[in-house]
Amino acid sequence: MIEPVYQPSPSRYEGGMTFRRAGRSGVQLPALSLGMWHNFGSEQTFSNVQRMAHYAFDRGITHFDLANNYGPAYGTAEDNFGRLMERSFRPYRDEMFIATKAGYDMWPGPYGNWGSRKYLTASLDQSLRRMKLDYV
Repeated sequence: MIEPVYQPSPSRYEGGMTFRRAGRSGVQLPALSLGMWHNFGSEQTFSNVQRMAHYAFDRGITHFDLANNYGPAYGTAEDNFGRLMERSFRPYRDEMFIATKAGYDMWPGPYGNWGSRKYLTASLDQSLRRMKLDYV
């Protein structure tokens, strides 16, 4: 079955969502963000994940909040977001503010958790691969 091409609502920025400045950065973020901790991991069907993300973006929610350990299982929320980027969001990447976090255990051994430079660098590299992004 051929999936229809996602076309976001043309009115997604027409007065529905309030945007606010984030600190002194100059970045304008929506009043609401889509946190992907629960409902975006392996316990959900991808079609449900896709429907929720499309619904949010169609209403002006442009900030997507993830973390390396979101799931369940760890990393699956980022994996699913990567699938969303490939299937529907790639043309709209510049309209999005995508954040990820790190800090919890991700792999065995002394370098798989918390805040060492090695852990944070490896974790960010893994997150970018899972989400199929060049930057966050």
